[in-house]
Amino acid sequence: MGGNADAARAFREIADLLDVLGEKFKPEAYRRAARSIDSLTEELSAVAARDQLREIPGVGQAIEEKIREFLREGTIPYLEKLRREIPPGIVALMRISGIGPKTARRFWTDLGVDGPATLVAAIDAGRLEGLSGFGPKKIAKVREALAAAPSDSRRRPLREAARVAQEIVLHIRAGAPVDQIEVAGSLRRRRETVGDLDILVTSAESEKVLDRFAALPGATIVLRGPTKETIRTADGLQVDLRVVPSESFGAAWQYFTGSKDHNIATRSLARDRGLKINEYAVMRGEERLPSATEAEIYRSLDLPWIPPEIREAQGEIEAAQAGTLPRLLESSDLLGELHLHVAPGDGPERWEAQLASPVTAKLQYVGFVASELAQLSALRSWVRERTVGRVAILVGWESTPSSVDSPPAGEVDFRVLRPEGPPPKPEARRVGTGPVWVGHLGIDPEDSNGAQRLSDWVAWGLRHSVALEVTPAPFSEGLDAVAARKFAEAGGHLIVSEATLGPDRSLGLAVGTARRGWIGPGPVLNARPWRTGSGDWPPPK
Repeated sequence: MGGNADAARAFREIADLLDVLGEKFKPEAYRRAARSIDSLTEELSAVAARDQLREIPGVGQAIEEKIREFLREGTIPYLEKLRREIPPGIVALMRISGIGPKTARRFWTDLGVDGPATLVAAIDAGRLEGLSGFGPKKIAKVREALAAAPSDSRRRPLREAARVAQEIVLHIRAGAPVDQIEVAGSLRRRRETVGDLDILVTSAESEKVLDRFAALPGATIVLRGPTKETIRTADGLQVDLRVVPSESFGAAWQYFTGSKDHNIATRSLARDRGLKINEYAVMRGEERLPSATEAEIYRSLDLPWIPPEIREAQGEIEAAQAGTLPRLLESSDLLGELHLHVAPGDGPERWEAQLASPVTAKLQYVGFVASELAQLSALRSWVRERTVGRVAILVGWESTPSSVDSPPAGEVDFRVLRPEGPPPKPEARRVGTGPVWVGHLGIDPEDSNGAQRLSDWVAWGLRHSVALEVTPAPFSEGLDAVAARKFAEAGGHLIVSEATLGPDRSLGLAVGTARRGWIGPGPVLNARPWRTGSGDWPPPK
């Protein structure tokens, strides 16, 4: 029996295959079900056991039956039937830029092309020449798109992709005349993983910008035009850079940020108003409306600007129309950082260096966390001897529920509970008095028990009024956006940890993950002054 990720993948494949067959409405129904399954924080099998599959958004009778088939057999007979009808290479063709389901079907039925390799052969043999709709320029674009198709389809963790994007932006700024330069795509939306990068630039000298981009160390140029260039980094990540006119920047940034579903929704609203929105402008007939900023794009739809992290067509449009968009967490809201690990061999010199980071100027308190008694003793002595510094230094203790080590009374300001399995049973010994929160609460996406483990800890945190952590590495370290949102909406508290006071903290990735979960400062404990009032840091019951 497969897990949630496998089920969602199966429904997305059904949608792709139905697209090739020319179905108009069914593909989106299956994609919606796949998105809902991806968002679950418990196993599908548990939902099915309660007979509540129909409560999942997008799951009706037909899809419920297929979910039950998948849970029983690990596959879906309908999917197997579609796979027999359509060559697998056709789906790969659909994922190449500019080749949609209709075009892929034409290549298949008219030319016998059954994948990227046979399409390249067909182009080389001149078989596309004379095909309706395919002149020399269109054929050249198809060839370029085939060459640009990423050979490395691996998705990068958010933190890894953000570091690469930051390096590229700094590289371009250092050697080319740019007015604006911004990252778009799934990285800007702070998705947990990123497939490729999109960067937008405004500049009066596009050639210099493209030359500088191509000079990125280790980069390979995939294709280049007058205003767009695609490269692959040394480790295979595809990066697209576009130079756009300043008057079109807002339209381009909104379009290339996505998500696809959000863009479909905004374009539908535009049509209802007699408008057309694309990556260049908002148009009313032949009249070009202001399109230099994203705010102008949304204003043309009678909407306020919508934060990029929540542009997923999951209620943000309706909230914007109703005037109920939430006030999301900002990096400036965080008053403290509470998860700086004390590594073996660390001492006052290392700790002082961490405090010397410019970002500490905006913090009120910083918490260093020890996991060994010797570390704790050295850390506590250093804190007692310090006589300077505006930032309050706190000392934390990290352990598993089964740990036998326990710090002396009064020696720690807070405790971090590190999961090693299921939550402690009610009859187990207390995890300690005073402020306690759960850190390193991550799940492996490949772990079939991960969703249930996460669900158990979320329930435990709610029951015992214990905060859970959001980090720059959702899944592997902290709550992801979906789980954080459900936890907060149920009354849970969060610790948002950027995990370092070094350069990565300026990226605001943990804050971005929280924002993606519609989290404001209210449930975030380290967005409050340290222990300034009853209820700020609820201890375990």
